[in-house]
Amino acid sequence: MIEITPLCKPPLDSEFVPAVLWNRAYLKAALAAPNSRKIRIAIDRPEGTTWIYDTTLLPVSPNNAADTLKYCERTVKFLLWAWGGSKVRISNAPEVVEQLQSIYSAQGARQFDYEFMGQTCFDQKFTIQNADHSDLKEVLPPATGGVGSLKGNRLGFDLGGSDRKCAAMIDGEVVFSEEIKWSPYFESDPAYHRAGIQDSLQRAAAHLPSVDAIGGSAAGIYINNVPRVGSLYRGISPQDFKDFIRPLFYELKAEWNDIPFELANDGDVTAMAGAMAINDSAVLGISMGTSLAAGYINPQGSVTGWINELAFVPVDYRDGVATDEWSGDDGCGVQYFSQQALGRLLPRSGITVSEGLGLPEQLEVVQTKMAEGDERALTIYQSIGTYFGYTIAHFAEFYEFRHLLFLGRVSSGQGGDVIMEVARRVLDLEFPELSKTIQFQTPDEKTKRHGQAIAAATLPKIN
Repeated sequence: MIEITPLCKPPLDSEFVPAVLWNRAYLKAALAAPNSRKIRIAIDRPEGTTWIYDTTLLPVSPNNAADTLKYCERTVKFLLWAWGGSKVRISNAPEVVEQLQSIYSAQGARQFDYEFMGQTCFDQKFTIQNADHSDLKEVLPPATGGVGSLKGNRLGFDLGGSDRKCAAMIDGEVVFSEEIKWSPYFESDPAYHRAGIQDSLQRAAAHLPSVDAIGGSAAGIYINNVPRVGSLYRGISPQDFKDFIRPLFYELKAEWNDIPFELANDGDVTAMAGAMAINDSAVLGISMGTSLAAGYINPQGSVTGWINELAFVPVDYRDGVATDEWSGDDGCGVQYFSQQALGRLLPRSGITVSEGLGLPEQLEVVQTKMAEGDERALTIYQSIGTYFGYTIAHFAEFYEFRHLLFLGRVSSGQGGDVIMEVARRVLDLEFPELSKTIQFQTPDEKTKRHGQAIAAATLPKIN
């Protein structure tokens, strides 16, 4: 059995099992074992995109079976929610594939992942298959956006739950920026969304001699400019979502003379805004709010096409703790880096709140206690900071980044400062070489508000 001894423990959760330490301990044992196995994991999408992850497993034996399954299942889960795909192919581990096929099935423990990655995101049945190593080759999607891709007359828009923003740019200079209130959440008519977006685009376009490209940002999962899941559309029936929302942005592109038109998750565009603010690339953005949201800009300064739904990735390898009520899985990011994390730790801190108090209000109570110097509030933020330090190192196993952009309501005030200080201490103690390579960034108010629309304008490539 794999055993680890973390140097740092969350004050309110001393049994926390950091995914990064467990994985490293497993890999150390695998690399030292005779007859260890090299395997390759491929995550495929229907349009032909494939991402590859290479790793090593312990030899096949009854003694190793449980640890190997845990390592493979948790790794596949991470890759699915970081990259997104409807097919998993694995070489040189047939006994693991057989078990994963049962786990990721309509009746298995990962039924939620099976349905979401299959029908919800990609309109096909989710599968896990054996494959030959030589057949598993990476096929990357075309690069989208880029830090400094500001040439031409561009429009950028950002669709939020309470307002929509739009900006007009000429060769990188913002000539117009506007914010308009709207209420899309409970609108049942898809025409409301179309009319609002088109109105913002037309108002901004009036400030340009012509429009060469349009880029957009919105919360949710967007695959090849098609909305798959999005809170903005929660009031729309499933059939209307399929008939009118999914093709919406392709129809808008046609109405704008088929100029380059790209849409990205707002997390990716937030990371792009942060990259532009610091004039660098390799940015991983983490927002601790109602849930955990993320975005990523690679070292080449581009959006990757990954879904980056890190709320669902495993960060704690214990069983039966911090269970996500939506996916039914244990130890995933949303329960460690969001208002839900704070609500989970609140009873352990000794702070009492009124029964039935919502999570946003619970956060306000803790923020007030923190400002008053309450040690109990401090332990909540120290615990989240400890989680975060280990998880930053875990993310670094899958993402190449130099900058960690930190934002969201949980990050505000003195508590956010504590989270960053404790996370840095964990990195310094456990991962000193990694700690030297990562800088923490917090966006200014301008970047947070209008930077989204401006950064979205950089998404399309202009030939």
